[in-house]
Amino acid sequence: MEDLDTLVLRTAQRWWTEGQAVVLVTVARTWGSSPRPPGSLMAINGRGETVGSVSGGCIEDDLIHRIREGGVEAAMSSATPTVQRYGISADQAHRFGLPCGGTVELVLERVAPHSLLDELLAASEKRESVERVLDLKSGAVALRPGRRDGIPELSEDSLKTYLGAQARLILIGAGDLSRFMSQMALSLGFEVFVCDPREEHRASWSLPGVTLTHEMPDDLILRLKPDARTAVVALTHDPKLDDLALIDALQSQAFYVGAIGSRRNSAARRERLHEHFEIPHEMLDRLHGPAGLHIGSKTPAEIALSIMAEVVAVKNGISTPPSSSAKAKSMTKEQPATSLPLDSSCPV
Repeated sequence: MEDLDTLVLRTAQRWWTEGQAVVLVTVARTWGSSPRPPGSLMAINGRGETVGSVSGGCIEDDLIHRIREGGVEAAMSSATPTVQRYGISADQAHRFGLPCGGTVELVLERVAPHSLLDELLAASEKRESVERVLDLKSGAVALRPGRRDGIPELSEDSLKTYLGAQARLILIGAGDLSRFMSQMALSLGFEVFVCDPREEHRASWSLPGVTLTHEMPDDLILRLKPDARTAVVALTHDPKLDDLALIDALQSQAFYVGAIGSRRNSAARRERLHEHFEIPHEMLDRLHGPAGLHIGSKTPAEIALSIMAEVVAVKNGISTPPSSSAKAKSMTKEQPATSLPLDSSCPV
């Protein structure tokens, strides 16, 4: 399953290839409260069909009405890109459903060959981060390497936006937990890989949209080369598999590396990786173990929710100190098992 930005761009390109007039809409700036953040994308064609969103729905309704009444020209003041504001007055805020008097500034552009959507999508498929610069006077677009994300920059002459690689999740182990995590990750726009070399575990495991591989975990990690948009989570409870993945993942650019298990066994894992595989403590401090936020989870679905919540939080820049360093170090043999944040019924 594609992330929303990629879906919007791919749909806009398909509509244009089919001969339809298409407008690409970007949230350039917001003031006050707004339903969608800067950088959000929407595409709308000449029939008023949309993909993506730029508000809670009322701005979309206004654009759809104008285009159905007068064509795409009715939504844009000229053939070149148009900057439009919604919600400047209290009346507009009420009319367009913007909370607390919020203001949204949009950039609308007609999709054309010079939009370079094909090139943008190709770069995304290669997991390349791109900076896209739209000339507001001519509509011309320039693409160049850039950071994976960032707030759009709007000036009198141009709009600069960023498109990074799709978020990727690599799960070690095929089972109920990986199934629930995969379902959640797909709905969140992640590309998902599930790795399990054990034939008996993956024989009945399948989920549309997920790549299931029988490689050894370390071979998969080395092949995929986790980047700063990749999360790796070990789920097998088998050190022969989990450790192989963690050793290489911790040395990669992955934004999140985690493993399930009790606090006691998470601490033992840290010591094992340090003593037998010479992984330095500062690198082990990146390891989230036990993986997941403390929500009192018990069932596989609840544990999956807690882990995915932590993965998304880290992806979005929210600080969640890895429990392996903060909690596992302080674990004592006298500490009761009921203090485990998740998967407390599992002995490993």
